[in-house]
Amino acid sequence: MTNLTSQSSASAEFEGWSRTRITRLLLNQSTLIAFIVMLLVAMALTDRFFTYQNFANIMRQCVPLGIVSLGLLFVILTGGIDLSVGSLMAIVSVGVALSIPLYGLVPALAIGLMIGTVFGAFSGILVAYFRVAPFIATLAVMTIARGGALIVSKGQPQFINDYTFNDFGVSSLFGLPSTLYVLLACFIVALFLYGKTVFGRLVISIGSNEIATRFAGIRVERYKFGVYVLSGFACAIAGIIASTRTGVGSPILALGFELDAIAAVVVGGASLSGGRGRVLDTLIGALILSVISNVMNLLNIPGYNQQVVKGVIIILAVLLESLKLRLLYSTRS
Repeated sequence: MTNLTSQSSASAEFEGWSRTRITRLLLNQSTLIAFIVMLLVAMALTDRFFTYQNFANIMRQCVPLGIVSLGLLFVILTGGIDLSVGSLMAIVSVGVALSIPLYGLVPALAIGLMIGTVFGAFSGILVAYFRVAPFIATLAVMTIARGGALIVSKGQPQFINDYTFNDFGVSSLFGLPSTLYVLLACFIVALFLYGKTVFGRLVISIGSNEIATRFAGIRVERYKFGVYVLSGFACAIAGIIASTRTGVGSPILALGFELDAIAAVVVGGASLSGGRGRVLDTLIGALILSVISNVMNLLNIPGYNQQVVKGVIIILAVLLESLKLRLLYSTRS
């Protein structure tokens, strides 16, 4: 009798442990599950979704958003925010368009990367060394960069007459858009920085508990400065990629793009208060946003309505993330 009671108790304990493990697994993979559900819903809503051409369009549209979101993830991991990402893309695209006739393609690309990095460094200096709130600092940089792009371009789109540059944005390699390989390269670099370097670990540590990190003797300012430089560099790459698709350096490129990038990072499960977020989930978050935009375009939903939908998605993502954290803590206790 005693043995039967003991076996029953052990079995109940094992079942409880299994349920807890499964619940935690589902919660940890909630972003991937949401993406799969999104694909199924999209296929149910329109029969034009599940085609090669449409998937190629989604991947092309996802590349700039994915690259910017990966850079922005590191800023958000520190508890910061970067509102200047869209404006940096614009000024980089204009800078490259104006530089190509003067210096050639390769120097122009280098100038574009330098522009994005310098603006990112400027944001980093304001936030890390002058203790300006990230929201205010990057809002100011956003205004400066957008205004600068309008000034140097005289408010006009700058057409790029370089076949190699323009062809890259529409070409394919091994059946996939060429620009997608740039996103994959950025993803690998971000994954390495996040998981295999001291930089990545300290960035997470700063977002989790900045005071404790300071007491540990870490010079927090360096890492805060570094994440904004990284974000600016990512914006430069994204701005160049976006220009290769259109063949234009536009001062109004990526208007409101910061909303999409923040939404992608948040949908990917990152916490806006810092310290939590994953590279793969951020990329999936960008894919989810791209699929949503694609489906709304296929359903002929007006652009203004799409902005409302994206705003609602951010709110839902934050609420669901809060609920997920509560469930995770309850399974641990």
